[in-house]
Amino acid sequence: MANMQPVRGTHDLVGEEARRHRHVVETARGVAGRYCFEDIATPIFEFTPVFARTLGEGSDVVRKEMYTFADRGGEEVTLRPEYTAGICRAFISGGMRQSLPLKFFAAGPMFRYERPQKGRQRQFHQIDAEILGVDGPEADIEVIALGADILDALGVADKCRLELNTLGDPESRVAYRDALVAYFGAHGDALSADSRDRLRRNPLRILDSKDAGDQALVAGAPLMESCLNARSRDFFAEVRRGLDALGIAYHVNPRLVRGLDYYTHTAFEFITDALGAQGAVIAGGRYDGLIETLGGPPTPGIGWAGGIERLAMLIGAIPALPRPLALVPIGAAAGARALALAHRLRRAGFTVDLGYRGNLGRRMRRADKINAAAALILGEDELARDSVTLRDLDSGEQSQVPLAEIADRLARYRGPGPCPA
Repeated sequence: MANMQPVRGTHDLVGEEARRHRHVVETARGVAGRYCFEDIATPIFEFTPVFARTLGEGSDVVRKEMYTFADRGGEEVTLRPEYTAGICRAFISGGMRQSLPLKFFAAGPMFRYERPQKGRQRQFHQIDAEILGVDGPEADIEVIALGADILDALGVADKCRLELNTLGDPESRVAYRDALVAYFGAHGDALSADSRDRLRRNPLRILDSKDAGDQALVAGAPLMESCLNARSRDFFAEVRRGLDALGIAYHVNPRLVRGLDYYTHTAFEFITDALGAQGAVIAGGRYDGLIETLGGPPTPGIGWAGGIERLAMLIGAIPALPRPLALVPIGAAAGARALALAHRLRRAGFTVDLGYRGNLGRRMRRADKINAAAALILGEDELARDSVTLRDLDSGEQSQVPLAEIADRLARYRGPGPCPA
């Protein structure tokens, strides 16, 4: 018999959890819309090189975490582990260069094979924001401000702090790479096996190592600040001045880095301690060389991704759904009439529950279970009068309402949103 349990690292979104998930996405999309970000939806799988090139052939994500397989046509494809690469691929394949600058918002599932833990599953979900085609610090300021405003709109800004750093321009990164090679090379015997490999491939990745011995060495490693040229310092100063002008507080974290060479200038994370272990709920940075790495034209970009599961755990009570109206038909003739009435009321903006079967008592118990605001009772007497009996389920007040006046008489119960499960 087939295993009917969800695959390890996946779970179903149902009820309250699904509503919290949707609240995060809809709130973020609404705020992004005020910043004139357009929706984009890329496929959940791409040809493997799209991710292998952008995440780094030697990275843990590519070597250990990507869901990669050959499709029936023999093409190697990968379930997306993040959004940015797919959006940049869409920019190239869609010939969007003439439309720059572009601002995109996306939300959807990602896939990484890693040990499931609180707030992190093998299928997880992200919101994402990207600005393409702007090489000045104003894009960095705006995309960070968008993240801050989303956190504020979700009511979790006070649980998060913004950490900020600069990775410098390519010239500064080369100087920093050389400094790290010299430092870690002198301590090669003390490095973990993985970090000895990183030293050869990309020494900046050693700074993210979780190995205790590596971390002890990282504490004494050179800082990026010591390798910045004047242009990089000026760029970072402009970003900081912009955030100060907007009243967005931040902490400069000189150890916050991004390992791949196409990352430049600003790196940032919104961090929380409210979920136990410290973790980022939004993380991003500038990636001016990424589109060129994929074979596209030189195009600056900056963006971030936010974990929907983590944000959903952070938020408090979400806005209550509008209380529905319970339509209660009694008898076959009333049932047919009730179906048309429910359709009419829903099209008029009311949230209506129409139970499928049961006597009056059973239907009224369902009305109580779904926290209905009122019941509309439709029986033989009501059919004869071309009316319904309106019973307010809070006050118990009851009245006859002609069907011709129903929408006006029910105006106080109107509200958007689906009936609660």
